[in-house]
Amino acid sequence: MQEDPKEREIADRILASIEEAYGFIPLVNKVLSERPDKFIPMANLGKAVLEGRGELDRKTGYLAAIAASAALGGQHCIRVQMKHAVQAGATKDEILEVMLIGSYMSMTRSQSYALRAFEEMFGTKEEP
Repeated sequence: MQEDPKEREIADRILASIEEAYGFIPLVNKVLSERPDKFIPMANLGKAVLEGRGELDRKTGYLAAIAASAALGGQHCIRVQMKHAVQAGATKDEILEVMLIGSYMSMTRSQSYALRAFEEMFGTKEEP
């Protein structure tokens, strides 16, 4: 695919701002940036969701991202989101609490699937 030079320039600026903010460029961004036509919209969406105008302040948004990363097992994302949350004023205890919330939600999701299958196979005890 022919790369648009203007998109390449935009992608490079985005990468530079990511590196400035994080101190490194995450692998996902490195790989996606090879296709500026895909990377630019994805980077803009991430920025809009986590740092855009909205009802949640930055700290709360990053805490939510930590909870989601914990629930989904995003081992690399969780590290990046923790750094941002701390920079936005989150405390160690707040981060631990949202990790526990995300982990709990992941556990109950697994239980929901598993116990429904169990109930279908074996039923449940009749109430007296």
